[in-house]
Amino acid sequence: MSEPSQPVEETPAPVTPVLRVVKGDLTPEELAALVTVVAARNAAAAHAAASSTKRPRSEWGHPARMARRPHRFGADQWRRSSWG
Repeated sequence: MSEPSQPVEETPAPVTPVLRVVKGDLTPEELAALVTVVAARNAAAAHAAASSTKRPRSEWGHPARMARRPHRFGADQWRRSSWG
């Protein structure tokens, strides 16, 4: 028979800090303000990158559709003008 399997405990990967205070002594309020500013800047940059992608242009509004062939004068041309 096989031995009962024991649950494998995974050790969490070491987390590197996003911000590190190198010099000075910050109060919790100052650190919270710093984190807020950095998060707002990252969110603004992500929003700008996401909105900079261009959507394909609709063919319905293409300027080439606005151009028409010149009208030809002559007998019965008013009927043929609708055939494009």
